[in-house]
Amino acid sequence: MSCRNEIQTFSETRADAQAAADQAIAEVHRLERLWSRYRPDSIVSRINEAAGRGPVVVDEETAGLLDYAATAWRESAGLFDITSGVFRRIWNFSSGRIPDAEVVRACLPLVGWDKVVWQRPEIHLPAPGMEIDFGGLGKEYAADRAAGVLSGLGCIALVNLGGDIVASAPRPGDQPWLIGIRNPQATPGIFGKLPLYSGALATSGDYERCIVADGRRYGHILDPHSGWPVPGGPASVSVLAANCLLAGTLATVAMLRGGEAKNWLDSIEAVSHVVWT
Repeated sequence: MSCRNEIQTFSETRADAQAAADQAIAEVHRLERLWSRYRPDSIVSRINEAAGRGPVVVDEETAGLLDYAATAWRESAGLFDITSGVFRRIWNFSSGRIPDAEVVRACLPLVGWDKVVWQRPEIHLPAPGMEIDFGGLGKEYAADRAAGVLSGLGCIALVNLGGDIVASAPRPGDQPWLIGIRNPQATPGIFGKLPLYSGALATSGDYERCIVADGRRYGHILDPHSGWPVPGGPASVSVLAANCLLAGTLATVAMLRGGEAKNWLDSIEAVSHVVWT
């Protein structure tokens, strides 16, 4: 997953804990093999390689995530878009340079879930160069699945995949897990801890990957409608929800809503949030 991952679990013995963790880790590896765009044998790579040529038949699990992506795109008015990964071809956040506006405009015809032909179980990217990317979904889904494996084995566990966190149950004694929220203006550092009894916490922020040019900060979370970062948005958003897939989606969309992030999250029932501006 190209990030630091950890599992904490309470079991009867250390051997039981290790055996359970091994099964959860195997589940994460399975999903990485299935969906990583870095693996040429993944279904995502096969879909992208077929862009402009023809449809690809996908398995039921991938179809479920594509259905979710379609719903997230529709409910977010197009802000959550798994076709927007093509922007990484022109935005290099380690270079310290912003791309030319014309180069960004030239990339826009390759972006837009509405251009994708998705008819279960077939998906077709009609234009050569289009691609999908589960970067905003796969890790969150994997965290949920790993926690589900541990819960099914009777373990009290916390799964942390690069900051996407799922608690299967409270700690023994009905005690919460205490999750540190990073202060985006201090490295390292946290500005507080959130109690998590069960459910998930996901954070989206632009403080680690950004470009500062002419006194302006350009974060790596890009508006799929324009190909540019949203001005005036928060530095980070953390969302508590029933599962990590939902929490991650809401955190990303909130970042893309810019200055409206907090008010928008306030309007959503059954979730809690921390917005750092």
